[in-house]
Amino acid sequence: MLDLFADPIALCAALIDVESVSGAENQLADLIEQALGAQAAHLSLVRIGNSLVARTTGTNPERVILAGHIDTVPVCGNVPSHFEGDRLFGAGASDMKSGVALQLHLAATIPDPSREITFIFYECEEIEAERNGLTRIARDFPELLAGDFAVLLEPTNGVVEGGCQGTMRAEVRTRGVRAHSARSWLGENAIHGAAQILNLLTGYEPRRVLIDELEYREGLQAVGISGGVAGNVIPDECVVTVNYRFAPDQSEGDAERFLRKFFDGFALRIIDSAPGAMPGLNRPAAQEFIAKIGGLPAPKFGWTDVARFTQLNIPAVNFGPGNPSLAHTADESVETELITQGARQLTEWLAR
Repeated sequence: MLDLFADPIALCAALIDVESVSGAENQLADLIEQALGAQAAHLSLVRIGNSLVARTTGTNPERVILAGHIDTVPVCGNVPSHFEGDRLFGAGASDMKSGVALQLHLAATIPDPSREITFIFYECEEIEAERNGLTRIARDFPELLAGDFAVLLEPTNGVVEGGCQGTMRAEVRTRGVRAHSARSWLGENAIHGAAQILNLLTGYEPRRVLIDELEYREGLQAVGISGGVAGNVIPDECVVTVNYRFAPDQSEGDAERFLRKFFDGFALRIIDSAPGAMPGLNRPAAQEFIAKIGGLPAPKFGWTDVARFTQLNIPAVNFGPGNPSLAHTADESVETELITQGARQLTEWLAR
């Protein structure tokens, strides 16, 4: 069983050692459920698929939500965990088992908080939006997401990050004419035609947007390419998959219109999309949290479920010990001091 009263650094290592790639979180969800049931009896506990919601049931007038996903991208030889000096290495060390370790530590060690707390541990954040565990909770059990303020324990290097970028993936397609490669002049090579798409992407200039004194930088990148029929056939189709990260001042409709204009003349199909979130750092709950944590807020580069809470009109920020630049890398790691610091800061915020 996971020891929720252990040093949160050791708890983070234990979480890393349980592989939990998106769609295969059941073992880790089982362990979290067992640990909360045995070591945090003051919480009401609900399991929804491989997501768990644990809530205090006191009478404090304010309720805060601490949320974190338990899945990781596919491992690449980086499980089990290991230490090198003051760093803990392993899949999910940064994104975001160090943040989940803080949630579990707080769940067990603060039985009588100054605010009511909802802890959410959810599945499938790293893949398509419709499989996200929070999507299911919001659809089927919206009352479990009720709250006055939310903190996503996403990696932020221990600083408060406001809002998040929107994300959209699209397939951009070229067509050709199939022919025998020995008589290539009778065909038209769709893969060669994709060079025009790649040239457009190479010339793309990212937009920079200043919102609430935070500068967001957009991005448009090819993330996949497929085509080809056989070793002796001129291909008649090629698909370039692109990912657009857009600033939170744009809606999903704005983002789609930009992509269709940018790739004008090519067939384009949107395959996945999630909206961004404005920073909202002027909300009283966010200002109070920033004052308690300290430091200067920064923009969130990447998509997080802050956007989901924003849609529910719940002010939310990102705050966690991991380094977002190391997320999804083979050498993913977290500074152990940031775990210790985060546990102390959140305890001071939530304990009486």
